[in-house]
Amino acid sequence: MKKIGLLCGREWSFPPRFLDEVNGRNAGVHAEFIKLGGTNMDEPNPYAVIVDRISHEVPYYRSYLKHAVLEGVHVVNNPFMWTADDKFFGASLCTKLGLAHPKTMALPNKAYVPGIVPHESLRNLYPIDWGYVASQMGMPCILKDAHGGGWRGVYVCNSIDELIRAYDDSGLMTMIAQEFIHWDQYVRCMCLGQKEVLVMPYDTHNRKYIPDPGYLSPDLHDRIVDDCLTLVKALGYDMNTVEWAVKDGIPYAIDFMNPAPDMDVNSLTPDNFEWCVTKMADMVIDMAQNPKPQIQSMFWANLF
Repeated sequence: MKKIGLLCGREWSFPPRFLDEVNGRNAGVHAEFIKLGGTNMDEPNPYAVIVDRISHEVPYYRSYLKHAVLEGVHVVNNPFMWTADDKFFGASLCTKLGLAHPKTMALPNKAYVPGIVPHESLRNLYPIDWGYVASQMGMPCILKDAHGGGWRGVYVCNSIDELIRAYDDSGLMTMIAQEFIHWDQYVRCMCLGQKEVLVMPYDTHNRKYIPDPGYLSPDLHDRIVDDCLTLVKALGYDMNTVEWAVKDGIPYAIDFMNPAPDMDVNSLTPDNFEWCVTKMADMVIDMAQNPKPQIQSMFWANLF
């Protein structure tokens, strides 16, 4: 029997419901919580598929998952891609893919680890020209952590002085400045298996989903679905949320590197939650029964 492993943290609603859904299908697949206590470098992995919900916060799990890929496991999401992504790379990727995206600029860090001696270690940097940043991004603009999530470390800056103050508080984070889109509509899309997309209207002020099936026109809905699929296929993400701010009928990709998206029943709403559970179960069962090991996509795979 093929095995599916789940790595998760404090979330309480999705994990047991997902395991019950997979195991209740009687599809020749068994899903369970993974138990770990150390991993040998030549240790075979018993799972066909692993769903990763927490390795971004537990470094040992990330090391374990990279080893799992080497052993032929399909990890959702691929830990090698997850390690590499950031919001500035995402902005550049959108540009290359021909998708609408706010103008974005990466900025040098405000602070560095103690081993960095500014006048010696940073000789390639010169002071930020804040006037130039403002002229490129416009005002107001957004300042946010290139590696952050969950709306943490996000500032709306209405002047250069506010922009500088927010930057001065950023510490060790690598920040990006970004054009502010005065949107007419906002949606968050759950994307699973690089083929399933659930478009969910989202209230950014109250941080909650809006149950409104007619929120988007059919054409705009279809365009957003197509653009979501373009992004997740380029990223190689099998589990992701993509957020779009719609202005004058154009969807701008705002935040689309969320490889451990919120799947709590209370925030998603029951209908959206059940969609996620069902589609996640469909996806992992198919992956277990029709394996496509991710090691084949790694450039060093031809060495074996």
